[in-house]
Amino acid sequence: MTERFVKHATFVVERTYAASLAAVYQAWADPAAKAKWFSKPDILDFRVGGREYSRGGPPEGPVFTFDACYQEIVPEQRIVYSYTLDSDETRISASLTTIELIPVQSGTKLVFTEQGAFFDGHDTPEIREHGTNEMLDALGKTL
Repeated sequence: MTERFVKHATFVVERTYAASLAAVYQAWADPAAKAKWFSKPDILDFRVGGREYSRGGPPEGPVFTFDACYQEIVPEQRIVYSYTLDSDETRISASLTTIELIPVQSGTKLVFTEQGAFFDGHDTPEIREHGTNEMLDALGKTL
């Protein structure tokens, strides 16, 4: 029998971008803009109750499925979504993510907080935080 367990974790990643609140917010809200730094969404219905869905991965596999639901959106201030992440047919995590956008002298401070449940050792908070850092660096390059 396979051992089943859950590891719970919260991490926070911050970035300051030399870009306006509107530009940073639009990078999350617009499918074409988001595809420049995140996986191209198959579905992006950016509204409270709306869904974001994408499947993809490296040619040699595995296929990752990101399936999110937007819980709260305050334009140019806050985005909150819950999501699951699957690797092939295995659910590896479920998370709640909060993105805060704060005006600062040099542009926009982004505070990314993820509260996750990581299943059966298929993923870890450390791997997810590393990936989030890379994702937010990619966002910064597109801004």
